[in-house]
Amino acid sequence: MQADEMESSMESPNLEFEYGDMDTLPAELSELYSYTEEPEFVLNKDYFEEDFKSQVRGRSWVELSVEERRAYVMRLLDALEVTDRDKRLKVARAILYLAQGVYDECDSDVDVLYWARHNVFLLYHMGVFTALLELLNMEIDNSQACSSAVRKPAISLADSTELRVLLSIMYLMVENIRVQTEDDRPEWTAARETFRIELATPMCNGEPFALLLFTMVTKFCSMNAPHFPMKKVLLLLWKTVLFTLGGFEELQAMKVRGRERLQLAPLPEDSIRVVRAMRAASPPASAMELIEQQQQKRGRRSRRSAFVDSLEGDSPFAKKQNGNGNPLVKQDSLDTYNERDPFKNEEARDEDEDPEDSDSGIEGEVDPLDRDVIIQPPPPPPPLRPPTERLNFPKGLPWAPKVREKDIEHFLETSRNKFIGFTLGKMFSVKSCCLFFSDIDTLVGLPRPIHESVKTLKQHKYVSIAEVQIKREQELQKCPMTLGEEEVEETPAEVLYLGMLPNLSQYVIALLKLLLAAAPTSKAKTDSINILADVLPEEMPITVLQSMKLGIDVNRHKEIIVKAISALLILLLKHFKLNHIYQFEIVSQHLVFANCIPLILKFFNQNIMSYISAKNSICVLDFPHCVVHELPELTAESLEAGDNNQFCWRNLFSCINLLRILNKLTKWKHSRTMMLVVFKSAPILKRALKVKQAMMQLYVLKLLKIQTKYLGRQWRKSNMKTMSAIYQKVRHRLNDDWAYGNDIDARPWYFQVEECDMRENIEKFNSRRYDHSRGGPAGGEFTPVDNCLQSVLGQRVELPEDFQYSYELWLEREVFSQPIQWEGLLERP
Repeated sequence: MQADEMESSMESPNLEFEYGDMDTLPAELSELYSYTEEPEFVLNKDYFEEDFKSQVRGRSWVELSVEERRAYVMRLLDALEVTDRDKRLKVARAILYLAQGVYDECDSDVDVLYWARHNVFLLYHMGVFTALLELLNMEIDNSQACSSAVRKPAISLADSTELRVLLSIMYLMVENIRVQTEDDRPEWTAARETFRIELATPMCNGEPFALLLFTMVTKFCSMNAPHFPMKKVLLLLWKTVLFTLGGFEELQAMKVRGRERLQLAPLPEDSIRVVRAMRAASPPASAMELIEQQQQKRGRRSRRSAFVDSLEGDSPFAKKQNGNGNPLVKQDSLDTYNERDPFKNEEARDEDEDPEDSDSGIEGEVDPLDRDVIIQPPPPPPPLRPPTERLNFPKGLPWAPKVREKDIEHFLETSRNKFIGFTLGKMFSVKSCCLFFSDIDTLVGLPRPIHESVKTLKQHKYVSIAEVQIKREQELQKCPMTLGEEEVEETPAEVLYLGMLPNLSQYVIALLKLLLAAAPTSKAKTDSINILADVLPEEMPITVLQSMKLGIDVNRHKEIIVKAISALLILLLKHFKLNHIYQFEIVSQHLVFANCIPLILKFFNQNIMSYISAKNSICVLDFPHCVVHELPELTAESLEAGDNNQFCWRNLFSCINLLRILNKLTKWKHSRTMMLVVFKSAPILKRALKVKQAMMQLYVLKLLKIQTKYLGRQWRKSNMKTMSAIYQKVRHRLNDDWAYGNDIDARPWYFQVEECDMRENIEKFNSRRYDHSRGGPAGGEFTPVDNCLQSVLGQRVELPEDFQYSYELWLEREVFSQPIQWEGLLERP
């Protein structure tokens, strides 16, 4: 095992990975299908040709005119309305064959994708998606299928056939319409925008389409519908949210527009481009390499000492110059060190590891980031993807430093207390708003260097959209009558949040249950949910080759589920944070209370290099290759060899997403940062630095930075290379003493107090903004009260129909039999 670890460490090249909303379109389409669904491709083709040849004779689909294709699709839509379940399934398979690109009439993968795109737009124009939505609702409400699936001891592909066909067509339509290409027709561009608006607005049962998919997820996790194909549901849910809310580039553009609307300073840089231009640090060494390097160092030192003694003699003067006869080692200059990668070290120290690092769950592992060994990896192979766009940064740090107004206030309060013995403090407090007096302009009595410091801090002052939203919410809570009702823009994120709000905790818990079940580090339990219902065949494999193929398919299935959930969660967090900070905070709090932080740490407590370089895919069976080319004979050797890719795109994508989620949950949250410390996350995160990819290393270093001041002086002393990497790659806060432990937030751990205060603010926000939308009073507690007795008694009250038969009994029980103390009405309170 040590030899394998040494080999993987020495051969870890620079990963040419470009982070984005998704992988390439063929890869995303191929992940929709399991390898056990391969026989259904032939079934789809046969059903289509059987129906098509009965309608059109002597010609193929690609030879028809546009009008003839429209007429045929219209006949298919009419056939979808039959009551016979088997006939509906055959028609749905024929439509699925069209959406897959009529591959039997194509000669290459490019042709399949071309016709799939054309057919999908045709299906959308003919109203196929609406018809499929009605059928999907019927299948979800099919209580007979749900009850039979609950009683079954083992669920297989056959139990979800109808659902899988419907979800596959809908996924192909969403994905093909969502992706923009240079040769898009004007009518396709218009159709894309129309489809996006339809998916974002309430369309089925008065709720957005994404909410229907969320309901399927919760129904599956509550064991009421164990036959639901969860992988397809999650992929369709992720792509629907990505389509309706927008990807990361759309988010950046929305953020720029939002700052302009609030008259805030523009963003100092485009974070996406900065991260893509970063250079990854060298991978750390393995335990066996460290031992060999230390032995070589000791051997060279002893030989060099003997050589020096032979030249200079053994005189007392020589010993005085060289200490105990050891040679003086020349140190590199600081400038030379700064030009190097932070994980490339010069000399080996004989320092002990931090005791906390031994509790990482892997015994005997020496953390290579704390040792000084030069590791020269072999030259990386040629990149598999075109090189990403690089920015020409000036020599220095990649990020512009930022300062919050809170930091400037704290600096001035400390300076005033030190030099003039006076602080402004808290001038007044409103219980509901917690308003404080702040003054960052008055510098009377402070020395000149403090003036210069404040000037520098103000030059880098950054006001976020969230801070403006919090301040506005405090004003609305303080003066509801004066400021009136807030004008809420009906953005797609706002509509989705409003729909999710009543059952938000159930949605979050269900997603985390699925993530836990799909994590490679989780062990199978009898009470855990079965996420393999849409991958296991009816007949289990009987040969070794079939077992290997199914094993690869199961692992691939779990990886795709992790990818979809992680991408969905980071999208929801980022969009809700931009829409309103308290929408983000309530989702974050539900994630924290559902143990998302230890779950992500458990996910990373594995051999992360093996997970990222996993080869759980069979290229010849991926769509559309498997339906165009003749399949070669599979052997055990070919399955073990896997593909030639340098890394698994979806696994690296999932890891980065999970790290970003962890950063979102813990940023500026002292109590949640302490959870990272309590769960001993530092050794786990440091092992993730072995992945030589700049973006992943950046988010790992961010997580290490926020907890550095709580890890103790000994940890910082023995991890100086990690500290240097944080300094070089992570954004600076000018007066943030993250490396010294004397920050203002280094206080006792009041987890419940912080979370309860946040919960109170969230509930006030939801009550003020959404009470009227959830059936409450239009104005909440500020609704005018009718105090006129005649008006109140004159109001017409709706009584139930059976009340007239039992009103005499009600009067006897509630009025006549109750003693009334009339004298009490005359007494003063």
